[in-house]
Amino acid sequence: MREIIFAIWEDTMMRNEKISKTMVSLLMSCCLAGSAWAFNEAPMLQEQVKAGTLPPVEQRLPETPTVVNAVEVGQYGGNWQRAYKGPGDRWGPTKLMEERVVKWSQGPDGQLSLVPGYVESYSVSEDSRTFTFTLLKGLKWSDGHPVTTEDVEFWYNDVFLNKDLLASIDQTLAPGGEPMKLDVVDDRTFKVSFKDPYVYFLEILAKDSTGEPSLDRPSFIFPKHYLKQFNNKHASEDELQAAVRKFGVEKWQDLWGSKGAATAWWQNPDLPVVTAWKIETPAPAEVVTMVRNPYYYAVDQAGNQLPYIDRISHRLFSEQEAFNLMIVQGQIDMQMRYVEPQDYTFYKENETKGDYKVYRWNQAQTWSLVPNLNVKDEVLRGLYENADFRQALSIAIDRETINELVFTGLAEPRQASPVTGSPNFSEELETHWAEFDPDKANELLDGIGLDKMDGDGFRLRPDGRRLSIVVEMQHANGPKTMEIVADNYRQIGIELLPRLIDRTQWDSSRDNNDFQMQWYPFDRLSVVAADPRIMMGNDSYAHQYYIWYSTKGASGIEPPADHPIRKVFTSWDAAAKAPNREAADAALNELIGTFVKQGWVIGIVGESPAISIAKNNFKNMRDGLIEDDITRGIGLGGTQQMWMMQ
Repeated sequence: MREIIFAIWEDTMMRNEKISKTMVSLLMSCCLAGSAWAFNEAPMLQEQVKAGTLPPVEQRLPETPTVVNAVEVGQYGGNWQRAYKGPGDRWGPTKLMEERVVKWSQGPDGQLSLVPGYVESYSVSEDSRTFTFTLLKGLKWSDGHPVTTEDVEFWYNDVFLNKDLLASIDQTLAPGGEPMKLDVVDDRTFKVSFKDPYVYFLEILAKDSTGEPSLDRPSFIFPKHYLKQFNNKHASEDELQAAVRKFGVEKWQDLWGSKGAATAWWQNPDLPVVTAWKIETPAPAEVVTMVRNPYYYAVDQAGNQLPYIDRISHRLFSEQEAFNLMIVQGQIDMQMRYVEPQDYTFYKENETKGDYKVYRWNQAQTWSLVPNLNVKDEVLRGLYENADFRQALSIAIDRETINELVFTGLAEPRQASPVTGSPNFSEELETHWAEFDPDKANELLDGIGLDKMDGDGFRLRPDGRRLSIVVEMQHANGPKTMEIVADNYRQIGIELLPRLIDRTQWDSSRDNNDFQMQWYPFDRLSVVAADPRIMMGNDSYAHQYYIWYSTKGASGIEPPADHPIRKVFTSWDAAAKAPNREAADAALNELIGTFVKQGWVIGIVGESPAISIAKNNFKNMRDGLIEDDITRGIGLGGTQQMWMMQ
C-alpha cells in the first residue's frame, strides 16, 4: 500500500559509537544562543509581565532554548477546540503535549530521526552501556522552579527504586533483571548505565519518557520540590495521611502513577510540568481545558516562545455521530483522535460546509481481534491455547469485505505484523493466516474435537456449552466490523457476541483480566524496538503472562514450561543485552516471528490512513506523517508550532 519511510539510523542508531560526534553537530544547529536573540512571547504573558506576576521571557527561557522549526512562523493566541470521551480518555490530550529526553522527528523527506527534547545534549558510549544527558541550562518547571539533576535523583531513588511505590521494574528498564544505574555528574549532567550493552535504549526513551508519570518508565525528571510532600522518603506519616484525605484516596500510594491523584497531570492542575501546556480544568468536566506553560523551553526560528496557542479545550461527547456533527458545525479546530477512516467520505463531502480540510497520515497499526490467553474461563482458555483453533478464527474472517464495507477500501487486509517500511517488515508475516478459507477453518475445528452442534448450528465446547465468545469494543468502527465477523464465525459454528463499552470500562476489563476478547488497533508496528511489550503480551493478549515475566514471578500467571511465549521473553532478553545492533535486530526479529506465527493476535486490516481534520484557519498541520504510539501520535506533528489565524 503506501510506503512509510524510516531513517533507521544509518550513521547514528546503526552505529551507536558515533552518536556522540553526530549529535554534537546536530544539537549545535538546533539551539539558539540566548544573548544573540530578542525573544518574543504571547500577549497573554506580556500582560502578566507588566502586572509583575511573571518574570520577563528572557528569565523564563533556558539560556539556550531548543529551537522548533515551525512550518511557518505563526501568530499567538486562540483556543484550540477538541473533543474527548471522559476521564479515562487521557491519551488524546496527552499526545498533544508530551515531552521526552529524546523524541522522534519526521523530516520533509519522510525520514524518522531522534532529536533532543529538554536536554542540551546526549551521547552514547562506544560499548552502548552508558548514556550521558545534559539538561538545558536554565530549564524551569511550569511554576518557575529550576529543573536540575536533583529532580533526576528524586525520580530514580525515591520513585523508580522505591519498593513501597513500585514492586517491580519493567524489563525494558531492567534488561536481564538488573535495573539501570544513575550517576549524577553535576546539577545538569547525569549518566545512565547498564550491565550489558543496550542498543535500543534511545528508541525506548523516545517512546516512553516524561509523557506521564508512570512509576516504572524512564521519566528521569520529577518535580522534587512539589512531589516530595507525597513521598514516604521525605514526608511524615501524618503529612501523607493529610494528602490522602485531601485527594480522597485510600492510601498514599494512590497519589502516584499515571492515574495518581497527585502525580497525574491530567488530574492535578498544581503539578509542575515541562510541557507546552498544563491542565487548567481537569476531568471529569464537560469541558477540560489546558493553558500555555509560561516557562516552556522552546522557541521557533524567529525567537518566539512556543506554544503559539493559548488554550486547548476538550468537550465531552459519547456517540460518534455527535462528534461528527461537531466537526461539520465547526466546533472542532483540529483533531485526529476519533476521526475514523470509515467516515472518510462523510468528512470529505462536508469540507466546504465545515470550513476544514481532511489530512491523511500513515497509520502503523492493524485493527485486530485480541483473544485473552489468560481468560478466567478454563475451557475457552484451553481453546485459545490451541494453534488450530487460533488459525480457524483467523482464516474464517473475510478481510476484503471488511475493508470495503467498513474502511471504504482505504486499508489493506493483513496480519498484525510490522507495517510496510518498518525495518522489521516481512511480506510472509503480513499474510500469515490472513487468507479467507472458511472450509479449512471448519476442518480445523472438527479436527480438534469441536464437531458437535446445538440446535441453532453452533458448536459445543468440551463442557457441552455453546461455543460463544464475547468481544468488547470501544471504537466507532467496532459494531459494523463485528457484525461481519459474527456472520463469518456463524459459518464455522462459533457465536460471537459483540459488546460496546466505554474506554474506562474497556481498560478496566483488561487490567482486571476480565475479558474474553477485545477489538482494537494493535499498534507499535513501526519501530518495534521502541516498545516490544505489546507483542510480549503487555496490555494485550497475555497480560498476566507478561506481568509474571516482568515481575520475575512475583505476580501474574506463570505460562506452562513449554509455552511458546517463553521464547518471546527469551528473544527480548537476548535483544536487550546484544553487543551490537545486528545481533539485537536478529533477536528482535525472532521475537516478532514467534508472535506473528503463533497467531495470538488476529489482525484483520491495517495500514489505513490516520484521518484528521483541521479548520482552514488552523495552520502548520502537516500531511503524510506516521501515526503510531511509538511516534506519539499527533505529537509527531509538533503541536507547539501549530497556530490559529485570528
